[in-house]
Amino acid sequence: MRIILASNSPRRRELLSGLDIDYEIRIMPNIAEDYPADLPAEEVAEYISREKAAAYLPTLADDELVITADTVVILDGEIIGKPHSLDEAKQMLHRLSGKKHRVVTGVCLTTTQRQHAFSAKTDVQFSPLTDEEIDYYVEKYQPLDKAGAYGVQEWIGYVGVTALEGSYFNVMGFPVQRVYQELKKFG
Repeated sequence: MRIILASNSPRRRELLSGLDIDYEIRIMPNIAEDYPADLPAEEVAEYISREKAAAYLPTLADDELVITADTVVILDGEIIGKPHSLDEAKQMLHRLSGKKHRVVTGVCLTTTQRQHAFSAKTDVQFSPLTDEEIDYYVEKYQPLDKAGAYGVQEWIGYVGVTALEGSYFNVMGFPVQRVYQELKKFG
């Protein structure tokens, strides 16, 4: 099977490359990431990964497998998405400061013959962050393309994350260990 990663995320590319599996990138623009309002927060990432896969399905050859994924940050039962501005990023980080939140990544493996979707969940504890720390991170790094406005693999993760329960790579946006196991099972 030819593997296709349907993602613009440099972190997903980096992690899949670490498996030493040949793959190609295929990007379809303007895929909606909407979900039903009554869908439980922990099911949203997997739902969106399936929706992304549905958009790719008509373009797949019989020997291709596409990997789609979506990551959400959940705080107190509410999804914290990607910020639209630096001010919104700062607000998100203030909300996460000193609290535990959950990161859920949904992944969907799809061929013309079958599909398998799954989710990985990781609980992340942040220490209290000062205004100066949040300002420094937001101004020096690029939080606008990240769910929850942070990258665990960046400075804020080094100084702010005090505990993880689950996959570190899942918090980066791609539970690579689980993806590898699921690819083996998928055939």
